Amino acid sequence: MKKFSILILVLTALLSQATWAQEVLSGYITTDKTLTSDKIWLLEGFVYVTNGATLTVQPGTIVKGDKPTKGSLIITRGSKLIADGTADQPIVFTSNGPVGFRTYGDWGGIILLGKASINQPGGEAIIEGGVDDGQGNGTYGGGANPDDNDNSGILRYLRIEFAGIAFAPNNEINGLTCGGVGRGTTLDHIQISYSGDDSYEFFGGTVNAKHLIAFRGLDDDFDTDNGFSGKLQFLYGLRDPNVADISGSNGFESDNDATGSTNTPNTHAIFSNVTIAGPKYSTNTINANFKRGAHIRRNSQQCIYNTILMGYPSGIMIDGSACETNATNDVLQIRNTVISGCTNNFEVASGSSFDISGWFNNPSYGNMTYAANSDVMLTDPFNLAAPNALPMAGSPVLSGADFSASNLDDTFFDVVNFRGAFGDTDWSAGWTNWDPQNAGYTGIETPKTISAFNVYPNPMKTSSMLEFSLSESNDVNISITDVSGRLVREVMNDHLSAGLYKISLWLGDLTNGMYFVHIRSGEENRMIKLSVE
Repeated sequence: MKKFSILILVLTALLSQATWAQEVLSGYITTDKTLTSDKIWLLEGFVYVTNGATLTVQPGTIVKGDKPTKGSLIITRGSKLIADGTADQPIVFTSNGPVGFRTYGDWGGIILLGKASINQPGGEAIIEGGVDDGQGNGTYGGGANPDDNDNSGILRYLRIEFAGIAFAPNNEINGLTCGGVGRGTTLDHIQISYSGDDSYEFFGGTVNAKHLIAFRGLDDDFDTDNGFSGKLQFLYGLRDPNVADISGSNGFESDNDATGSTNTPNTHAIFSNVTIAGPKYSTNTINANFKRGAHIRRNSQQCIYNTILMGYPSGIMIDGSACETNATNDVLQIRNTVISGCTNNFEVASGSSFDISGWFNNPSYGNMTYAANSDVMLTDPFNLAAPNALPMAGSPVLSGADFSASNLDDTFFDVVNFRGAFGDTDWSAGWTNWDPQNAGYTGIETPKTISAFNVYPNPMKTSSMLEFSLSESNDVNISITDVSGRLVREVMNDHLSAGLYKISLWLGDLTNGMYFVHIRSGEENRMIKLSVE
């Protein structure tokens, strides 16, 4: 076996930086502004839309959050975000990390702040996440005169990826944070992927939403607090079995507030047609921090209808005497809902005598439990690469939905026969991305980061020289694969400054044949054939 070594020679000083078709957003946006789709936009630090301004984002636009400064977008009370994409041209908010180097919490996320009702003293509060600037731009809620029809804009056909950061324990930015957002706001067809905290969290407010996806988040999928009373339909949560938060990860988590007070308005969110696909799909080897499909606690009155909770250590936990009373008094309802594949279907607080099983299985409630996830007969709901949560022919959830509850007597809800997020139509098709880690996201023509990319001699016998030029400082990964795509050697995984590089490759131990040298930096993947004789 011949020794393999790397020799790096930086032959030139730093090259002048290329001019990217990118524009930085920072500080305060105080007048109407449009983000056009002909360039990439970068959020640098906390970016506030204030003074009643409207920030409009064109369909197909890419907005990146800066990793070092944890870029975040805060829409303050009275201002609007109009991010109205289409199925063919979704809007993407994502990390500015290069392909292969993106991760949870690369940037902050989107925060919408409105003037609707919340249950905090005085009807106002400062949103979590450390975004308060001392000028009131982190405040949400309508105070003494709330407007439950308040309009914070339109978020439609939108993806939010690699957001969500913990400013401090119990003080985090989520993928999408809504504080006191009113029902005049439109939330529809949104996918949040790889959030470093909750995918969605609603602090008070009345905003309604449809067609939401929480994909591979760290903490909870759908979190409701502080008097939130919105209506939500057609939601899908899908978890990575290896990734959960130390605080305990759930599908639903709901509190009236942090102390479980009797403050009004009470948290009374209405969910219908949700599929929660937890970590226990075919194995018990999961992150120990996974907890429950639904954790309802601290005097919440959250209601869940026509829903599927699959593959969690616990299906549902009604936590604490206040929530038990709410359930007994029928203001906390779970109806026509399926639990499957959970270690324990039900859980209550230690020492509680509440008969949660008897309550859930009341024949008039239409709920069901199954031992195995396969009994529900969804097509492939746990496939992280290409999920399909549509029911198969003969599935018990193709029917059984019921919209007779008074909470569902609203024109907002589509009356359907199926339970769970999907019937015979996949509303996630076309605009979602289940592999954002490897998405290029250049979107437009830009100067190449990697140039002068060459290997010589080629063919080679024992060694070759790899030459390339970087136009800007960046993370660089260099690897060699065989013709089947199998990795045979990782040459480099490092951060390099701009410059011209020559790397000596000693490859005499490789079997004769064809190989491929790959170099990845920024948004680029380059490849060149290398023949070993």
